[in-house]
Amino acid sequence: MTTAQYDVLGIGNAIFDILVRTDDVFLKTHGMTKGSMALIDEARAIAVYQAMGPATEISGGSAANTIVGVADFGARAAYIGKVKDDQIGKLYTHDIRAAKVAFDTAPAAGGPATGCSYILVTPDGERTMNTYLGAAQELTPADINAAKVAASSILYLEGYLWDPSSAKEAFVKAAAIAHDNKRMVALTLSDAFCVGRYRDEFLDLMRGNTVDLIFANEAELSSLYETDDFDKALAQLRQDVALGVVTRSEKGCVVANKDGVTAVPAFPVSKVVDTTGAGDLFAAGFLFGLVRGVHHEQAGRLGALAAAEVIQHIGARPQTSLKALAQKHGLPV
Repeated sequence: MTTAQYDVLGIGNAIFDILVRTDDVFLKTHGMTKGSMALIDEARAIAVYQAMGPATEISGGSAANTIVGVADFGARAAYIGKVKDDQIGKLYTHDIRAAKVAFDTAPAAGGPATGCSYILVTPDGERTMNTYLGAAQELTPADINAAKVAASSILYLEGYLWDPSSAKEAFVKAAAIAHDNKRMVALTLSDAFCVGRYRDEFLDLMRGNTVDLIFANEAELSSLYETDDFDKALAQLRQDVALGVVTRSEKGCVVANKDGVTAVPAFPVSKVVDTTGAGDLFAAGFLFGLVRGVHHEQAGRLGALAAAEVIQHIGARPQTSLKALAQKHGLPV
């Protein structure tokens, strides 16, 4: 195995986030399921945008958020995702490169606009997402840079990639390249509704050793195994994948493998403002810990620290240096 050029390479739907504060009445009026991610078409995207109040706009996408977090900790990070050669696509490209992430996926010249997610944040900090995939669903196997995948210690994939069929093929191609080069493949399950759509396929990825590491929250784990019995689901997860990490909001997380389960507490926060990106940034901290070679408890602590930072402000990208925060709390960087 050659020396890695990158610590973590993420592949995901390149999505521009449009966040707005709202209330439960707005969600009900517009037929939205609180806490979920719904895929919408362009007409619905326009209607939601017109009904929204003043918004905060920032580059996003689940895996991209994670990769930006990895870079913010000080690791070498890269990303593959599809935007269109339009104004939002150019903003997206600038943002992710400015975050010190290597990003050179060729933009689409034609076709749908750069993808956007309209994120409604209620007073309890819960986020409800309406996502127009746009150009993101144009990601194809041809966009997978084999040399870059082979040169990355960890390949990180988002479950949302399983929605567009061409992106699904790109996902499988990248995982095969990574394993051919003895690299780790990680997958975040992304959303309980996403798991509901692709449960059997996700289980096949796990049981067929296409992925080595699974990130999930409690709702996603429950959906995966169709049970509300957390211990039962966790026991099954330990059988199905080499390493599983389950986040449990204020209860922290558990890291599980065939040797046992390690519980890691959450970092205390003064106020939850917006949970958008909490899981993404947790994954960033945990992956950073893995590439630094720390034990699972320390990796979980790094994840908890990053998640705590991001839920205390609007938006899914860190606003305080994660590296500096880790140093302040005596965590390895």
